[in-house]
Amino acid sequence: MKICVVIPFYRHEQAIAAVVARVRAQNLPCFMVDDGSGTSCEPVLAAIAEAERGWLTVLSLPANGGKGTAVMAGFAAALAAGYTHAIQLDADGQHCAEDLPKFVAAAEANPRAVIAGAPIFDASVPRARLYGRYLTHGMVWLNTLSFEITDSMCGLRAYPLAPALAVWQAMRWGRRMDFDTEMIVRLHWRGLAVVNLPTRVTYPADGVSHFAMLADNLRITAMHTRLFCGMLIRLPLLLSRRLFQRG
Repeated sequence: MKICVVIPFYRHEQAIAAVVARVRAQNLPCFMVDDGSGTSCEPVLAAIAEAERGWLTVLSLPANGGKGTAVMAGFAAALAAGYTHAIQLDADGQHCAEDLPKFVAAAEANPRAVIAGAPIFDASVPRARLYGRYLTHGMVWLNTLSFEITDSMCGLRAYPLAPALAVWQAMRWGRRMDFDTEMIVRLHWRGLAVVNLPTRVTYPADGVSHFAMLADNLRITAMHTRLFCGMLIRLPLLLSRRLFQRG
């Protein structure tokens, strides 16, 4: 197994240097994918790429395609470079990079599983976001007929690259804020196990959110609708899997 870190980046120029430094301390190679941030971020990214040459690879997409597009571009580059697994980590500093060794160990112990971060929030978490997650949790449990996925929205997780890229190539949606949930549900449908790993999550006081209230809520609603329809199509398979597991 060869494991690396993939960081999707979009206009988090104030936070990214500290995030990269924390990842470097864990001695893991890293791919950072700039998702069309524009010229304002170019000097910051160029300086980081020069300073961290040798273990950090910086890729740039010509236009903003969404978080999913950036993550999977990093995954494709990692697979082409010989890596078998990648740990996705957000660029805004909310994830605990010091937990990366735990994700490496879990991936090594479960090479065919998704290692999904199960957030341990501190007092910085916005109440609206915390409560809103429970609606998604309920829909995910319904759409998988399982409680195996504790949290489908956490952006800190380890993937086996080949299955993740295969699912991505078959996905027509899930490019933006709907990516994390749609990807893990579809991998679960394909039979990959999910290992939930507690991880600390902090919302930086000066953090920048790219969540578009109307557009992204519409995307998430559409995602739940199509996943529910997908569950109905797969219902016999999912039920037989549940019965087999109980037996």
